[in-house]
Amino acid sequence: MKRQGTLARSLAVAAVLGLGGSTYAVHAAADGRDDARVDWGACPKEVVAEAAPTVLRCATVPVPVDYADPDGERIDLTVSRLASTDPGKRRGTLMLNPGGPGGSGLAQPALLASRGIPADVLDSYDLIGMDTRGVGHSGKVGCGFALDGPYTANIPPYAVDDAAVTARAKVAKQAAEQCARHDEKGLLPHLTTANTARDLDRIRAALGEERTSYLGYSYGTALGAAYASMFPERSDRVVLDSNLGDTHLTRDGLRRYAQGVEEAFPDFAAWAAARHGSYGLGRTAGEVRRTYVALAARLDEEPVGGFDGGLLRQYVFGQLFQETQYPKLAQQLQDLRAGEPEGAAADGAAGAAGPEVDNPLAVFAAVTCNDVKWPRDVDTYRKAVAEDRARHPLFGAAAANITPCAYWPYAPAEPPVAVDDDGPRNILVVQNLRDVSTPHDGGKLMRQKFAHRSRLLSVDDTGHGAYVLGDNSCALNTTSRYLVDGTMPKRDTLCRAD
Repeated sequence: MKRQGTLARSLAVAAVLGLGGSTYAVHAAADGRDDARVDWGACPKEVVAEAAPTVLRCATVPVPVDYADPDGERIDLTVSRLASTDPGKRRGTLMLNPGGPGGSGLAQPALLASRGIPADVLDSYDLIGMDTRGVGHSGKVGCGFALDGPYTANIPPYAVDDAAVTARAKVAKQAAEQCARHDEKGLLPHLTTANTARDLDRIRAALGEERTSYLGYSYGTALGAAYASMFPERSDRVVLDSNLGDTHLTRDGLRRYAQGVEEAFPDFAAWAAARHGSYGLGRTAGEVRRTYVALAARLDEEPVGGFDGGLLRQYVFGQLFQETQYPKLAQQLQDLRAGEPEGAAADGAAGAAGPEVDNPLAVFAAVTCNDVKWPRDVDTYRKAVAEDRARHPLFGAAAANITPCAYWPYAPAEPPVAVDDDGPRNILVVQNLRDVSTPHDGGKLMRQKFAHRSRLLSVDDTGHGAYVLGDNSCALNTTSRYLVDGTMPKRDTLCRAD
């Protein structure tokens, strides 16, 4: 029975985060001069395995831990490259970020290649993946989090009442204190979006590029917006897909996750209703929703196989990220209704068992809490939970719940990066209409802030990630056309469903 709960936590962690002994070295000027030279070598063995059969090359780039002390302690950032397939057509570099913060991006060039990123994009760019500061092979940090501990996901659990918010506050406080105790090297306070954007510019310089293009998903949109704002003339063509709506994740941004669930769940409900004979969840989308709401409430009172109502809501949130996960979600709901969830656990355990949660959760907490100050009063969160439980009943009492940021031991070292609209018109904002963690409003907010510099490409689709990760041909072709030949839509555009 315990494995069932562990599986759900694994999937929740993996969904929220998006999207060895080998030799690899770099010779790059410490000040990031444009005459720096990168020597590419073999990637870490786990990256080789994840990228296979695509072969990537890796290197490291040294950056200051503290940019206020540029000659002080340094960390090495590991970057990967999938070189242009046609040097004669090569335009430059396309830096990638899969989201998080806390997700490893070293294998991302291979992932995009395997998912069918067009050949003319691969001709035009060296795809550059990376572990950003604090992640994996780039000064890895941790707080000692584990799947069987009290803090297992960067989205708080659903709070059924005020007492649940108070109980969660204790866990959040312990998590923040735990991070402080584990920060023996003093790196956590320097994990910020602003510093990561500065790192991108050091990598650009080390690669010998005057400018760089960028493709970021989810939190990667915040990082890309920060880079384009801090270094506007060094940004080439920028694509921001599945937008948070700013250069950092705010409390309001986290609360929008609940809106995203409300907007994305009907697609699953309609899919399940069309397969009522297989799953028995309801003959209409409305019936499927009522079935789910009733099941979650029942599990609040009487958990089944390690699933309580809060864990089920986290699981559903994670499974709504991609339409390909609908069958597993429907089967899980069917099994839980019958009180026999073992089948779904067996189906999913091999792919989800035992992920490392400490590093991604630690990075997510550090970057999110360091970027901007969060409220410290528990009553603020109790009020928000009550409001959002009524406004967004499927997930509002989770997304509004208290996080370690309320107790974070480090004050922000600088204000969050302000969006700078004074720069080239080079930002394409791409956004699905129904996205569980970054709803369409995030894309509209980013478009408003980059009023002069951007266009919004809305996509009539569901899921987290439109370009390459989705199945809409208009989104694929419009975005690729911009990356390859610079053709920006003349106005904000809607890609209709295929």
